[in-house]
Amino acid sequence: MNSVEERLAAVRTHIDSICRECGRNPEEVRLIAVSKTKPASLVRQAVEAGQADIGESYVQEFLDKSADPELRDLEVNWHFIGHLQSNKIKYIIDRVCMVHSIDKLSTAKELSKRARAKELTVDYLLEINTSGESTKFGISPQELLDTAPSFFDLPSIRLRGLMTIASPDPRKAPGEFKLLRNLLEKLRSIAPDPSTVTELSMGMSGDFEEAIRAGSTMVRIGTAIFGSR
Repeated sequence: MNSVEERLAAVRTHIDSICRECGRNPEEVRLIAVSKTKPASLVRQAVEAGQADIGESYVQEFLDKSADPELRDLEVNWHFIGHLQSNKIKYIIDRVCMVHSIDKLSTAKELSKRARAKELTVDYLLEINTSGESTKFGISPQELLDTAPSFFDLPSIRLRGLMTIASPDPRKAPGEFKLLRNLLEKLRSIAPDPSTVTELSMGMSGDFEEAIRAGSTMVRIGTAIFGSR
């Protein structure tokens, strides 16, 4: 079995290749290595191989892992990418560099409240349900367009872009990625400062190639780096 370092190198090479195929600069795509359910020892291997951006999906697992002695001496940029309840925000607010998964205005308001109390400015993304599946979290595309000004008005947090989890159907995913890219352009058209609203967090181990072709700026890859769960 290949090591984390070898799998990470292979993923980076693949990202570079896809970028060059579609005329993009590989530096435009940020790799988030998703360590959900994996031990801190594997995260350490990834960070020591140069992978500073690490994504986690569960609050308690994130808290345990980020405090693990295995990682204490390392610089890690933690991204929270899972569903986030308002009552859990207080536990992560000062420990992450970005929250990818705000899926309602009430949660954004709580994020703003907690950030303001800590005198922080927190970057976040809005999760959009591009597939229309009832089992998925996320704001609908129409709701995003209707409520976007309310998100921009919140203090101490910065809306940096959008996130989605595409349908597992490979025939549908490209259209959903394109939809998110189009929504970002509409969001930028009403943003107070469009230059800060640039991120598209889309694409995972099974579909990141199509996501990059559609304009993804962040791909969240776990299995291809850390192995199957």
